[in-house]
Amino acid sequence: MAHSVESRFIAIISGALLAVVVPLFTLLLALSSQQAVRALEEHVDIVLATNSQALAKPLWDLDTESVHQIAVAMVKDPTIYAVRVTDTTGKLNISEVTPQEISLSDLTIRSQPITYMSNYGARVVGKVSVSIPTIGWFSKLHEFEFAFISIFIIAILTVFGAAILGNRVMVIKPLLRLTAAIEATRRLGSRHHVDWRSTDEMGRLAKSFNEMQTLLEHEERELKLAHRKTTQTYNLTPAMLFSLDADDRIAAVSDYWLVATGYSRSDILNLPFCELVMPEDRSLYHNRKSQVRSRGPAFEVTVRFICQSGKTMNVLIAETELGSAGDGETGSLSVMTDVTELKQSEIRNYQQAISDHLTGLLNRQGFEAALEQKIIEADRNGTDIACLFVDLDRFKSINDNLGHAAGDLVLGQFVERMLPLLGDHDAASRLGGDEFAILLCGEGSERRGTELCQRIVEFFDVPFRIETNSVRLSASIGLAFYPAHAASGAELLQKSDLAMYARKRDGKNGAQVYNSAILDKTRERAEIETDIEAALAANWFEAHLQPIVDIRTGACNGFEALMRMRHPRKGLVPPGAIVSVAEETGTIGQIGNLILEDAVANLARISRIPGMFDTYVAVNVSPLQFDASLPVKLSTLLGRYAIRPSRLVIEITEAVLMHDNPEIRRLLDEIRNIGCRIALDDFGTGYSSLSYLSRFPVDIVKIDQSFIRSLNNGDDDIDRRNKMLIEGIAAISHKMNCHVVAEGVETEYQRSTLIDMGIEYAQGYYFARPQAIGDVLTMLNADRSGDRIDSIAS
Repeated sequence: MAHSVESRFIAIISGALLAVVVPLFTLLLALSSQQAVRALEEHVDIVLATNSQALAKPLWDLDTESVHQIAVAMVKDPTIYAVRVTDTTGKLNISEVTPQEISLSDLTIRSQPITYMSNYGARVVGKVSVSIPTIGWFSKLHEFEFAFISIFIIAILTVFGAAILGNRVMVIKPLLRLTAAIEATRRLGSRHHVDWRSTDEMGRLAKSFNEMQTLLEHEERELKLAHRKTTQTYNLTPAMLFSLDADDRIAAVSDYWLVATGYSRSDILNLPFCELVMPEDRSLYHNRKSQVRSRGPAFEVTVRFICQSGKTMNVLIAETELGSAGDGETGSLSVMTDVTELKQSEIRNYQQAISDHLTGLLNRQGFEAALEQKIIEADRNGTDIACLFVDLDRFKSINDNLGHAAGDLVLGQFVERMLPLLGDHDAASRLGGDEFAILLCGEGSERRGTELCQRIVEFFDVPFRIETNSVRLSASIGLAFYPAHAASGAELLQKSDLAMYARKRDGKNGAQVYNSAILDKTRERAEIETDIEAALAANWFEAHLQPIVDIRTGACNGFEALMRMRHPRKGLVPPGAIVSVAEETGTIGQIGNLILEDAVANLARISRIPGMFDTYVAVNVSPLQFDASLPVKLSTLLGRYAIRPSRLVIEITEAVLMHDNPEIRRLLDEIRNIGCRIALDDFGTGYSSLSYLSRFPVDIVKIDQSFIRSLNNGDDDIDRRNKMLIEGIAAISHKMNCHVVAEGVETEYQRSTLIDMGIEYAQGYYFARPQAIGDVLTMLNADRSGDRIDSIAS
């Protein structure tokens, strides 16, 4: 300690000298040197100014001898070591050097131009340069200054030595005695006192130290007593307590911990605690301190602990760092709780949360988690995954007709047939309702996926048994592969779902492998959905009218309103794709209402043309429009536009009538009671169309255009059969007091043939295409009679 304190004292004094004396000494030298430099420069400037004037005339006259004499005179100055004179023409270059030896690095060059006053004014005729010595800090000091500096240094050294001697006697000596007492206390364990008495600070320090030693002896006795009590509490607490040092080694364990784990204290003290943790959980235990703390300063971790018997138990460790209390202690105190039963209960609850309660398969949540895990494994192993999306066709009819209990039995039987087809590493899920997803993993997953699709389709050939009932179903299956078709789990499931819907659109009962065309169709359908939403908001839908004429006379009897969308960018969009998408999304009702109102409004405009007062308009009504409010809507529209009800014809298809719904029959009767007429569209293409004429109030029968197109198709046998069918439909319809309209007439042959069969009315491209109301009005106004086939066809 003496060496350390004395070294610090010397360092402090030396530092003070360096901080005060050295800067002052440096400042003195700098000022002296600066003054010498200034004097030298002023002298040299005077010499240069004087001699430049003397050199002007000789340089102008190129008098080399005179220039040389002046240069020699300048060199004789003791402050000048070299002179060089040059003229502006480069013809004269004279240099003179003093015989004294001096290094070029110690010289400084100063120059001045030489100006001569000629008849033409001031002219620079040359330049004179001199080399002068560079002045250093000590080069110009006088003997008196050197003596003063020497006395100053001796005084400083004397003060420095006196300070060190006084420090050694007054400070270091008592510190050595204090250090000896402390070392004796440390080595021997007993409290030693300092033998030093004085009235200064060191004496008071020694006195305070002796009093402190006496107080510590008393506190040590109390601490030993408290330690015994703490140890008893630590061991008698009925909890698994253990303490770790800063290196996570076991520093202490409670007796209860030893009883619960089976270890002895001597075996586990100083043992790294992680060695008692299952190897799989050791990284979790090592990272426990970085976890979010939920209960104040303590942090918790759940790991599997290895008992002395080899049995493992799940334990929750709540650990508190001793250093967090601010008492300087290192290490931690932990409470270990056996949570084996709680962990098993959590596992059971998790399994229930990710499982479908009806089939025992994974639910959607569990499937998504399994899918992500399978993709990670496939990426690691470089294998593929096949995803099957299975939807049961016509399953809704089982719930509707036999009840949901019967539907649950069918789902259970489906799963019983499917599970034997899966491997140990495969996964199956019920996503909801009658939708299932299957994952096939490992080598050959694409081949296995294709084979599994075929086997699932085949086992639907065997009917499902529900008590005494036998139910036949089929399945639509979509198949997609990772990574060929998708880059993520969500995308893989989406692609298989798209493939399944493509299979459904193509007739159900089979499998479809995903391809890019499916996505193109899906995007096209999504674009149509967007266009429909925009069209409904911006009123892009309009009713185009196609004339319905008397097939014999050519008189225009009415019009069929056909839906069109006038897209601002795509132009006029045909109805085919729009209708199918609108029926799926449920917007067909909104579109139908817009077309219905537009058609009635157009009929009101046509009615203003002479000869068109009794024409009618036929409007197709979707099954989704048949609700209790339809008759009221029709009455409101007819009243708003002052249209006679008989001039509005409601066209319906077999889809409206096929289930013989009493509600549909009631609505049709109400429409008839209003005065509107009913037309049966596309007649002859359904399963039981003839029976509808007797069961429903039909006024007009429209023969489907497929029959008309078959006339004169080159096959006499087909032509003959179609004529018989058309004649039969017409005869039956007339017997039922129904008018008959032939759709799709495109040639004169078809028209004349239909006349021979007794058909009354027709429509088709032969007469006119569907046109916007403006074009129809122009066409009708072109012939004020408005009743000749020639004018319409033109």
